[in-house]
Amino acid sequence: MENIIRSLDPGSPLEGRAHAGDRLVSINGHIIRDVLDYKFHAYDRDLKLVLQRPDGSEYRVHVRKAEGGDLGLDFESYLMDRPRACANNCIFCFIDQLPPGMRQTMYFKDDDARLSFLLGNYITLTNLSEREIRRIIDLHISPVNVSVHTMKPALRVSMLRNPRAGESIAVMKRLAEAGIVMNCQIVCCPGWNDGDELLYSMRELKALWPAVHSVSVVPVGLTRWREGLTELQPFTREHAAETIDLVTAFGDGCLKDCSSRIFFCGDELYLKAGRALPPDEFYEEYTQLENGIGMLRLLETEFRSALRLSEDPGEQRCSIACGTAAASWLRQLADRAMAQWPQLDIRVYAIENDFFGHDVTVSGLVTGRDLIRQLQGKDLGSRLLVSQNMLRRQEDDFLDDVTRREAGEALGVPIIAVESDGFLLWDAICGQHPDGTSGAAPETEDTEEPEYYRYNR
Repeated sequence: MENIIRSLDPGSPLEGRAHAGDRLVSINGHIIRDVLDYKFHAYDRDLKLVLQRPDGSEYRVHVRKAEGGDLGLDFESYLMDRPRACANNCIFCFIDQLPPGMRQTMYFKDDDARLSFLLGNYITLTNLSEREIRRIIDLHISPVNVSVHTMKPALRVSMLRNPRAGESIAVMKRLAEAGIVMNCQIVCCPGWNDGDELLYSMRELKALWPAVHSVSVVPVGLTRWREGLTELQPFTREHAAETIDLVTAFGDGCLKDCSSRIFFCGDELYLKAGRALPPDEFYEEYTQLENGIGMLRLLETEFRSALRLSEDPGEQRCSIACGTAAASWLRQLADRAMAQWPQLDIRVYAIENDFFGHDVTVSGLVTGRDLIRQLQGKDLGSRLLVSQNMLRRQEDDFLDDVTRREAGEALGVPIIAVESDGFLLWDAICGQHPDGTSGAAPETEDTEEPEYYRYNR
């Protein structure tokens, strides 16, 4: 049963008046179906709640609180009902490319508008009912993150393998007319939605500005586990460069017309093309940082600032493990630090992805087994630094279920997980990052996705 209260926070205005096990039915006459209804209708100062006891009897509570203040209710599930499953069968879906034998939650595909608004997940809009579309508009749920891929209805049907996929383009236009801000992504698949098709999509999306606030263009991620799936080609160095040139030129025009370039290529495309990343100001607000847009540039900018402000760190010996794509970039940062402070010894190790396949080069998909196998016997110093994206957000293990502690014991050094932040990276190098943990996102009953899935939707 949905909306069941698990606990009340200390100091909750409902403390002593509502109880664990009760169900929240309505607020000010509005039926509460899920977390969006709850957050929207619980915002006001004066609230009349209807709750239901486990025996089915109902009671009413009148609450006065600060406007926007929290009621302090924790529910049995973050969404307050079941997550929405994806209705598509995308030709590039990363979940379909997972090896067998992983934990079952890894194979769940969500496509939930509530998680888009609350946690930044990308959605395709293909499974929204008319009521849900109206609710987004009526409650002005904004921004939402939309996986577009193409603005041609027939091509979108082919790529998402869903006969309703083309209808979502009309939904986007409805949302734009209602003033709902959308941050979009295009997973670019050579031979499908690149070149002229990409140019068409960019023109159509530009026409929806300013509702379409930003668009990321990221390369398709392909693992070695694609037997029986649509044949797709990875980006070559030349094709990555052509795509960057196309998107950048179009973005230059948007900058003149809209005061924003709107369209940005993922860092991985620059690395594949062997191109230098654009300067800091190119990325404007860094709107799609978690989607790999400007992440390395911002990391370098922050790291340089940390070095300028740093005091003598003393003698430090540590190592950094990352995917092959970012290795040269991180070596440049390490070399800069060691040039300023010669007593530092920082070693950067590029990890080949044997688990998913060598075409997978991002750090967030490095597994514990690959880390152990490739680093055993290497000089790792007193600690090994890894990206926090390698680990599940709620638990301290890698995608292959190897825990951080197990990997550290196998390698003989503590493993420190560091967020993508140049200041935190410098702190970790200096030994000032004692536990390597980061703030956990709200619990979602194992529905939260590793970064790779959000990236490849």
